[in-house]
Amino acid sequence: MIQIEDKIVSQDVFDVLFACDYAACKGACCVEGDSGAPLEPGEAELLRKHLPLVEHLLSPQARAIIAEQGVSYLDEDGDEVTSIVEGKDCVFTTYDEHGNCQCAFEKVYYEGKSDFIKPLSCQLYPIRLTRYPDFTAVNYHKWSLCKCALKRGRQLQLPVYQFLKAPLIRAFGEEWYTQLEEVAALLKEEAEGTIQPEP
Repeated sequence: MIQIEDKIVSQDVFDVLFACDYAACKGACCVEGDSGAPLEPGEAELLRKHLPLVEHLLSPQARAIIAEQGVSYLDEDGDEVTSIVEGKDCVFTTYDEHGNCQCAFEKVYYEGKSDFIKPLSCQLYPIRLTRYPDFTAVNYHKWSLCKCALKRGRQLQLPVYQFLKAPLIRAFGEEWYTQLEEVAALLKEEAEGTIQPEP
């Protein structure tokens, strides 16, 4: 575990090679799992604010659930998560003509119609944040669904922290990410035995 400011970063964030392979998984992380996507404080309000931009993309079932229970709910652990359809699909999941999943918010974001890309936990996956009173744990989450991402990560030689540069900066800022890169460089030098001992 590595501490950077008040963040405790798992070694896996540096060591695991990972790059999403959308062509292989077709966005399955939007529809698999035990509950909806974890939400940061204030994100449910952002979902409600931007809902009119994506509502036309959502399924009738998703719109009905949002009308009945809202954009989010509290899961078994008491955490606020996005509402889901039939126990799996996030209500904000859309499908193209080939059956590929995409987040409705992300779709309108890349079309230049919104400044909100999607919940931070979705953009950060496979990194999961756990916030404690004195620190935030930054952990890699292993999921069998992402085997294709591990394969592609090995092909590209891309560590998790590099693959997730943009969302990590979104979460913690440019300065923090620069410190993370510096730690990664030191860990690499140490692993390769290239760190010179102090005189």
